[in-house]
Amino acid sequence: MRFRHRDGTLVHLAYCTNVHAAEDLDGVVAQLSRFGEPVRHACGAGRLGLGLWLARPVAAGLVADPAALRRLRTELAARGLEVVTLNGFPYRGFHEPTVKYTVYHPNWGTALRARYTMDLARLLAALLPEDAARGSVSTLPLAWRSDWPAAARRGAHERLDRLAAGLAELAGETGKRVRVGFEPEPGCVIETTAQAVEHLARHDRDWLGVCLDTCHLAVAFERPADALARLAAAGLDVVKVQASCALQADAPSDPDTRRALESFAEDRFLHQCSEGGLRRTDDLGAALAGELSGRAPWRVHFHLPLHTDPAPPLRSTRPQLSATLAALFGGAHARTDHVEVETYTWRVLPDSPTDTGLIAGLAAELAWTRRELIALGLREETA
Repeated sequence: MRFRHRDGTLVHLAYCTNVHAAEDLDGVVAQLSRFGEPVRHACGAGRLGLGLWLARPVAAGLVADPAALRRLRTELAARGLEVVTLNGFPYRGFHEPTVKYTVYHPNWGTALRARYTMDLARLLAALLPEDAARGSVSTLPLAWRSDWPAAARRGAHERLDRLAAGLAELAGETGKRVRVGFEPEPGCVIETTAQAVEHLARHDRDWLGVCLDTCHLAVAFERPADALARLAAAGLDVVKVQASCALQADAPSDPDTRRALESFAEDRFLHQCSEGGLRRTDDLGAALAGELSGRAPWRVHFHLPLHTDPAPPLRSTRPQLSATLAALFGGAHARTDHVEVETYTWRVLPDSPTDTGLIAGLAAELAWTRRELIALGLREETA
């Protein structure tokens, strides 16, 4: 889906396919017919954007096999799907029974992460529509905080410089501009926009910027306008925004609230929890076990569907998402041009949907985001 900002910027809206489990090319292609095209039809859209997640084995295979890449391009075009952004945060194994801390490996302290990210940039350059101004790849915020010795830090910053040089070279070779956005997340080396400035502003900001995840922003209790002003002052672009909502409990010590929270404490993903922005735990289960006091509201890193609220007494941080979109698109100039709906947790919700329910839910999330963008003055392009 495409929208035109009042300043003329073409804004792309997509949903992220890391909600689907596939780690080979056949599985990725099957997703396009099983989910991508039906979601497009449910949205009534002539063209639908996908934020593809290509696990490491898929990316390696596509880079090595031009015929496989042509197959993917053909399947996308045949189903009315386009790709301007890739999610390069999970490396592989994102739908294993237990993921938790493994999603942060390999990190930017290793050459594996750098090679994967550059491969994704090359693939995206080949997948971009001819009229797209640029592509974006999101990646993890360097590393989990405890996996960051001095040697890893030094090596990572050298890799970031080489990454920027590689992206510039790719643009020269292909005419396609691809940027990489580092995604602040609670518990990581870069967990706030202030830390993004600290770690990224020293590098080439023409090619490296921030992927702003609005769930993570809410869990960190960052005010959207302040966060964007901080990034702008440092010259760091929002390469893309991931539209997402966190889980909020206003009275976590209340017995009914605790019972409701327990239904979201699941085994696959890590659900960092922040108490009023002052204290945090790495996972919701630990918070419920007593690591947080419950005397102030909790925000939990559990991506909720954008268009609906959890049952009371819990609620969504949707107001923070709306405020972020307003700060990005409500002014005279668009602050980014890639919007990716990233609710990867549909299959671990307390009421996990069937395939039919998932298609309807993804379409409803996109419809909600479409309404928000139009209310901010963007015009949908239907051609």
